[in-house]
Amino acid sequence: MTDTGITEYRIEHLLDRLAREETAELGVHVETHGARAVVRGRVPDEQCRAAVLRIVGEELAGLDWYEDLTVSRPRPPDHSEDLP
Repeated sequence: MTDTGITEYRIEHLLDRLAREETAELGVHVETHGARAVVRGRVPDEQCRAAVLRIVGEELAGLDWYEDLTVSRPRPPDHSEDLP
């Protein structure tokens, strides 16, 4: 297996683990840019972000990777909408 094939395999394993573990995070995507893996997406809170980064660190240990995760805090509207 080539280095690229090994990287792709590890990324797929990472995505599987993110989907089935305590985070159950499906909003995270991993892309490769040259030899670097880029982890992007939205997570609901800082706890989830920390869990995702921990798992990424474990699964991609030894690889060059970068994260671009956004914490999205959805809130209910603070006022009613006036419709004409």
